[in-house]
Amino acid sequence: MPEQSSKGEKKHERWLKVSLQSPPELSDALSNFMTELGAQGVYQEAPVTQDENEDFPGLSPEETIYAFLPVDVRSENRIASLTAYLENLTELFPELPAVRMNREIIENPDWGEAWKKYFKPLRVSRSIVVKPTWERYASSGSDIVIDIDPGMAFGTGQHPSTRMCLEAIEDLMLHGRHEMAWHVLDVGTGTGILGITAAKIGAERVLCVDVDRKAVEIARENVAINQVSERVAVVNRDISTIRDSFTLIVANLTAKLLLKLRSHLTSLLEDGGWLILSGILEQQRGTIEEHFVTDRLTVQRLVTEKEWICFTLRKGGGGA
Repeated sequence: MPEQSSKGEKKHERWLKVSLQSPPELSDALSNFMTELGAQGVYQEAPVTQDENEDFPGLSPEETIYAFLPVDVRSENRIASLTAYLENLTELFPELPAVRMNREIIENPDWGEAWKKYFKPLRVSRSIVVKPTWERYASSGSDIVIDIDPGMAFGTGQHPSTRMCLEAIEDLMLHGRHEMAWHVLDVGTGTGILGITAAKIGAERVLCVDVDRKAVEIARENVAINQVSERVAVVNRDISTIRDSFTLIVANLTAKLLLKLRSHLTSLLEDGGWLILSGILEQQRGTIEEHFVTDRLTVQRLVTEKEWICFTLRKGGGGA
């Protein structure tokens, strides 16, 4: 965010605004790469299309990722790395349209308003509706409405990886008829959407963890907005520092991060507990199964949407 001068005026700053027009299948990977590249703000616009026969808008076949990089001595190297990454994506996914990149130098960007026109109420499952805090929505008696102000954090329910997690949580906690005291861990919480949903469905205790301080701040605000503060804690910690145990762990990350965290995630899961993994591309399925699926951790549900996969696994405890 732009700093304030001693006189209360915004400090003069120059930023490289990078716009990436991408098929939705690649938007998560691109957002993660831009963050790792040093972007101070990354957000996605997924323009919606309205079908006259539908109550809710659908998603556009193309998304735009905006990233703000500081203009400094490393700018040229960052763009070179991004260009090489885009070329690699084209080789890896020849069936998808190539990502298009645009760049411009801007001063003191408005971080908080540009994307709001694209975020509308969206039914993501049978019972769950996600809506922005600034939009009105007349819910039915059975709707579980999640109010989200995403700021610069990931998680609005518009991306397949998030939607599939929400559906998996609903399937387990609302329709699965599992008599459990749900203690939930949301890893890489972003906006807090998954942890908040678990709390609204009935979790007794939820811990949301993220290493991004800004995401933690945003998630805490969303927890308060949804009035679940008594059951949901949001902490700025590395997951490796967590030593508690949980009946449900939800990790919507990348395959690379999931593999890195595999041992610790499974150690935190109680016997008979559930592990939801998302953020996985179809071609990564075999690798995830090789490292996660064992005699003690079995696949109970596998859902795909577009190029994305979501696993629901159970530790011991028998079948679904």
